[in-house]
Amino acid sequence: MAEAVFPRGFWFGAATAAYQIEGAAAEGGRGPSIWDTYSHTPGATEFGDTGDVACDHYHRWAEDVQHIVALGLDAYRFSISWSRVQPGGRGPLNPDGVAFYSRLLGALNQAGVAPVATLYHWDLPQELEDAGGWANRETAYAFADYARAMARTFGDQVHTWTTLNEPWCSAFLGYASGVHAPGRTEPAAALAAVHHLNLAHGLAVAAIREELGSAARVSITVNPHVLRMADPDSPADADALRRIDAVANRSFTGPLLRGAYPDDLLADTAAITDWAFVRPGDLELIHQPIDWLGVNYYATTMVSGVPPEPQLSGNGGHRASSASPWVGAEQVSFVTEPGPYTEMGWNIAPEGLATMLVDHARRFPTVPLMVTENGAAFADQVSPDGQIHDPRRVAYLHDHLAAVLDAIEAGADVRGYFAWSLLDNFEWAWGYAKRFGLIGIDFATGERTWKDSAHWYARLLRDRKLPEIG
Repeated sequence: MAEAVFPRGFWFGAATAAYQIEGAAAEGGRGPSIWDTYSHTPGATEFGDTGDVACDHYHRWAEDVQHIVALGLDAYRFSISWSRVQPGGRGPLNPDGVAFYSRLLGALNQAGVAPVATLYHWDLPQELEDAGGWANRETAYAFADYARAMARTFGDQVHTWTTLNEPWCSAFLGYASGVHAPGRTEPAAALAAVHHLNLAHGLAVAAIREELGSAARVSITVNPHVLRMADPDSPADADALRRIDAVANRSFTGPLLRGAYPDDLLADTAAITDWAFVRPGDLELIHQPIDWLGVNYYATTMVSGVPPEPQLSGNGGHRASSASPWVGAEQVSFVTEPGPYTEMGWNIAPEGLATMLVDHARRFPTVPLMVTENGAAFADQVSPDGQIHDPRRVAYLHDHLAAVLDAIEAGADVRGYFAWSLLDNFEWAWGYAKRFGLIGIDFATGERTWKDSAHWYARLLRDRKLPEIG
């Protein structure tokens, strides 16, 4: 890194997701989503936690916008709850849900903060899941109708539309390993979900641009798995890496950015499905131009082709399950990376972020990149002075932003960085046990407290260069 100064026009933001922060699960006409159902299933989440109240952002959104403005964010990435604006996933829009997001968007725009709206961050309306969920092709068309309705309703109040967040998690954690909603363990359904999520993206991009014109800014966010081999000289490990890369990464970047599924993915999964759900013309629909590719990064993943042993696992950093998320690659083992680790058990490896950005820039040179999530969970506590001192998060953010600068210097077209997360929140199946926020939440009172990392991030945004750390 030659100089710790970011390019002119580089975006700094923070990100959240609707089910993780909004609460008000049964208020204002909102219908149930798969995460409502899943989190209320005994044993599905840590301590039985649910998103019923979460950060109570639905009622405290104006206060949270004040924090966004005080931080000096250029942009705020949030998600629209499909079941809040269209309770069953089809049919008329819910006026109360629309009004909530209209107020939020109005306040952000008035403050000069660019709203980046994610249309789907894992909270499928339960009625659509009851009809088959993402394993059902009709869900992709329902999503396109929803995207069109949102574009028509909010128009240029949204700076950039993001169709999907981390479709890998939706498909494989939701339908293969079952550790995310809807909790299904059906490998063939997971692969169908992959395609229907990809198709939903393509249909939604077309719908948004039909409503708003070709100048509408549209993106998608994926979570590339940055893979390493346990033994760089092992042919078995090389094949393990290829298999995981196919199912984790290229199952989405292939159709999204190249217009085709990888041949080796189809071969690896031939015993599970014949991929007949891919119909003529689908790949052309999926392969739409996008304004940037969002990439989320937290850790690296080490794979081995050696049969599983006690020190190896099959979950690759996700919650344990008797079913594997790695459809077609179930015999691949995962080796624990060297530390240090976050509270999620994920290794801290900022160089992996630089590697991923440069690799994507090399493979897809015409597609700008945006780091749409990066952050760390630590065991934060309020100190006797009433503050939350989180030096490990400050160091994490510093080192990963330095890695972004390294990638830019190496030629990657990186347009911005969103810290995950603005607020401590409901961390999916981990409940409230894992805290990622720049701003701490007392979940008993809802009180917001800036952590040291928030003050550090605000200083970064003010000066547009990396503040030093002690």
